[in-house]
Amino acid sequence: MCEDNKTEVIEFVLLGFQGLHNYRFLLFVVFLLLYVAILTGNLLIIILVTVNDHLDIPMFYFVKHLALADVVVTTCIVPLMLDVIILEERKISFVGCIVQLYVFVNSLSVQCLLLAVMSYDRYLAICNPLSYALIMVPNVCFLLVLGSWLLVFIMGLSEMFLLCQLYFCGRNDINHFFCDLGPLVKLSTSDTSRFLMLDLIMSIPILFSPLVFIITTYILIFFTIVNIPSKVGREKFFSTCGPHLITVCTYYGTLIMVYMVQSGENFFNINKFRSLLYIVGTPLMNPIIYSFRNQELKAALRKVFIYLTVTH
Repeated sequence: MCEDNKTEVIEFVLLGFQGLHNYRFLLFVVFLLLYVAILTGNLLIIILVTVNDHLDIPMFYFVKHLALADVVVTTCIVPLMLDVIILEERKISFVGCIVQLYVFVNSLSVQCLLLAVMSYDRYLAICNPLSYALIMVPNVCFLLVLGSWLLVFIMGLSEMFLLCQLYFCGRNDINHFFCDLGPLVKLSTSDTSRFLMLDLIMSIPILFSPLVFIITTYILIFFTIVNIPSKVGREKFFSTCGPHLITVCTYYGTLIMVYMVQSGENFFNINKFRSLLYIVGTPLMNPIIYSFRNQELKAALRKVFIYLTVTH
């Protein structure tokens, strides 16, 4: 319960990028252009994989859903961030804050599971090619993706339920451009130890277990590739696994930098800028990584440009 001299918080104030008043219009234009580029690149991958039959293979099916998760992550943050930049601060209701956090965290979490599924796909394709076609059938791919989305959204409900049980009294200013978990929990006047313990426990199956699984599969893939005498085999490994490895390193690298590298007293203030790496950086990089390093996607994209040129 709130003390007598404090009122219960029903809305929060997002402070955004304080101290950058003179650059707010420049920041607005830059992030708007980045948002348009992210939407264009990821939606293009989703459309190309959906409408092209020759891209109807497991790896591209998983890439499509990874692109969808990127769109959701960016869309639930960037439009509000643009508003915060222009207004220099922005009010958001308690419910709106919880909903944004729920969608954001779950969309990030599902990417971890999708990256693990993609590594399993590469493991089967390289280490057990004879069984690949029997195991990675469309129904199995669908269930793997559906299970990833359902798992994070169901587990996220328990965390958000416990978060809603916390009391927020007095201060309501969040030194961030969105409702991130750390700054939000810091404002709570309740005992947050149970919530933080649950958050740590849930991070094991959602964040750390997929990373361990990915590392294990690539160790097995590496030993398989080492035993291939031909140069062509090694080149095939880098062409098929290269984009996925780059994505894994970029994604987990940004998460580790944001949530595990402490920054002293200015931790939350510095993290505000670090979080742009996975909100804007990773979703912007993924379409580039998969389109420039994949011949099938480049061929499909080329056909679209030719079609548009001919029809116009």
